[in-house]
Amino acid sequence: MIKAYYMLTKPGILMGNVITTAAGFALAAKGHLDLWLFLATVIGICFVIGSACVFNNYIDRRADQRMERTKNRALVKGIISLKSAIFFAVILAIGGVITLFRYTNLLTTIIALTGFFFYVVMYSFWKYRSTYGTLIGSIAGALPPVIGYCAVSNQFDMAAFLLFAIMILWQMPHFYAIAMFRLKDYTAAAIPVLPLKKGMHITKVHMLFYVIAFALAPFLFLAYGYTGRIFAIATALMGLVWLYLCIKGFKAENDARWARGMFRFSLVVIMGMSFMLAANSYIT
Repeated sequence: MIKAYYMLTKPGILMGNVITTAAGFALAAKGHLDLWLFLATVIGICFVIGSACVFNNYIDRRADQRMERTKNRALVKGIISLKSAIFFAVILAIGGVITLFRYTNLLTTIIALTGFFFYVVMYSFWKYRSTYGTLIGSIAGALPPVIGYCAVSNQFDMAAFLLFAIMILWQMPHFYAIAMFRLKDYTAAAIPVLPLKKGMHITKVHMLFYVIAFALAPFLFLAYGYTGRIFAIATALMGLVWLYLCIKGFKAENDARWARGMFRFSLVVIMGMSFMLAANSYIT
């Protein structure tokens, strides 16, 4: 039963957001790590995101019945009651907000609640109505590194905005790739993702522009003096490899297989970028 509750929080999403939160935190800390502040930030954001994921499980429970990937989730199978899931989500949300407000600052708490709102209210419902649901969902996913940054800096400056922007640019092709290789699931659940509504070619074109922008974005960090050349060059190079894979997709014979490769490399990109942000204070 404990494992079922744990799985409701979508641990894969939690882990990815912890990594990007840590990257933003390290960028602002500039080599001066406050361990207690870092732990409070991570714990607080895990509780808030975990709560949002539980609420999302509740909202998606009927669609999850129709998708192969999600048909065995706890709320679909009735392993956990709906009332228990809601109670669990509320407790997580309260714990996360209290932790962030008490140990970080008001700005960080507000940004975390903004991400919660966009994921639970905007994305969870909008994704059933429009292809723009993916973009709305990316707003929530782009905020964890901003939360980490603002926990240290207590200000939303250009660096915070650039973190937000580069995460949007990363997430869109990442999510489009998922939509492409899981198209059967989204079709079964009647979720209007871009490949379903506009086709594979149009989706690839959208991915191409986002990946190009992502490859250029690191140089803005350099131009504004937030990172050194090594971060900009290394991240841009990863972006260029991603771009090469993206261009190959226009001649792919198996779109699902190609999209899965794009998805996997996107994970390499975000891990590499996060590492470079965290190491920025020690490299030039």
